[in-house]
Amino acid sequence: MGRRRRPPACYVRAMTAVLVHGNPETPVIWEPMVAQLERSDVVCLQLPGFGCPAPPGFGATKEEYADWLVTELELIAESGGPVDLVGHDWGGGLAMRAVSLRPELVRTWASDVLGLFHPDYVWHDLAQIWQTEGAGEEYFDAVLATSPGQQADLLESVGIPRSTAVKLVASSDAEMGRCVLSLYRSATQPAMLEWGRALSPAARLPGLNITAPLDPFVGSGDLGGIVAAQLGARTHVMEGQGHWWMLGDPGGGARALESFWASV
Repeated sequence: MGRRRRPPACYVRAMTAVLVHGNPETPVIWEPMVAQLERSDVVCLQLPGFGCPAPPGFGATKEEYADWLVTELELIAESGGPVDLVGHDWGGGLAMRAVSLRPELVRTWASDVLGLFHPDYVWHDLAQIWQTEGAGEEYFDAVLATSPGQQADLLESVGIPRSTAVKLVASSDAEMGRCVLSLYRSATQPAMLEWGRALSPAARLPGLNITAPLDPFVGSGDLGGIVAAQLGARTHVMEGQGHWWMLGDPGGGARALESFWASV
């Protein structure tokens, strides 16, 4: 009683697949891959502040995002049971935190950023800019001062197809910048290491480590593979793909997830 719910149109049956995007993204990154999935019970959540309003007083720290995700999973699981949880980029980090906190809400999990939780992980160069007071604000001020076409050029230069980049630019604003800065500053090391130490509940569930060999943001070496082995998770390699593998090879991503779900 009194709990909110805005059921997505595709929310139809048990064992819902819940997809969580990352930064600087909205659910549009999943569209090509979702179109390739055989299942229709797919919910693409949208992080507060990323192309949609954040709740009043929302500080956009990693803890607040994790709590928000747990609440969303509770609401979905109430009607459909434990979910098949898939996270990309920060969505992958938050998904693993949700599994750590509330494993009973999850049937299976898949993440492409397990390396974040390895003790040797070092945040990439852009993250370090965003984590620096002043420098992070200057970065977003400079980006938002450019034209939409220039912003799309920037996203395309890091591997996002133009059609998706244009959609993402349309959702980018100062509020997203605020949320990105707060999120990354709350995750300055050893914050992710501390989350990594709490991952043991994930080992009790079927897990999938998605690895894109050309991804420059997940750390050097096979940090994700090491964490996956510790959790007893499988690994699927998206050959020839980078950070946005779901856009570069949506069919391959869909087949990998469908095969994983069908095997458990």
